[in-house]
Amino acid sequence: MGKDADPELELLLGKLNSGDFVSDDEKGQGILRKYAREAQRITAEINTGFHEESELRGLMSELTGKDIPDDFCLFPPIYSDFGKNITIGKGVFINSGCCFQDQGGITVGDGCFIGHQVVFATIDHNLDPCRRHELLTSPIRLGRNVWIGSHATILRGVTVGDNSVIAAGAVVTRDVPENVVAGGVPARIIRRIRNHV
Repeated sequence: MGKDADPELELLLGKLNSGDFVSDDEKGQGILRKYAREAQRITAEINTGFHEESELRGLMSELTGKDIPDDFCLFPPIYSDFGKNITIGKGVFINSGCCFQDQGGITVGDGCFIGHQVVFATIDHNLDPCRRHELLTSPIRLGRNVWIGSHATILRGVTVGDNSVIAAGAVVTRDVPENVVAGGVPARIIRRIRNHV
């Protein structure tokens, strides 16, 4: 976050990134809604009409509150529930229709390819119906050169190791090591990837 960062947002990010439940009666819920509305406004602008690549980078920087590398490429539309807990590395390509439920944090490493309509879901709700409005968040982390196939879903707390591929339509519920292809529901390792350097 920059020098003009919102102190309330920084406190909220600390809570979200701690792995604790965020209950529905906390002040944080109001701040979450504020930034959700901002994310809706920015993504609506991204998704409406044509934008040059530099404009898209500027809008993504506004959405995330972070600098976006010059070699970033996005094919809209894109959707985000929050925006301020997304980090994007160098040389990243995001294809159209992806959903970033990023309250728990989403890190996209250098050189990642994200296919059509991939879902990143960093939130669960309490299983107790009386406390169902509470949020439980955990980060999603993609290593370097990860390729996520179309329509895959990556769930909270998952780390995908460097150079790995997630097959189209997979639902990833646990960590994936580096240099493998994983697919299926739930995803499992299908094969190893050999590096032919």
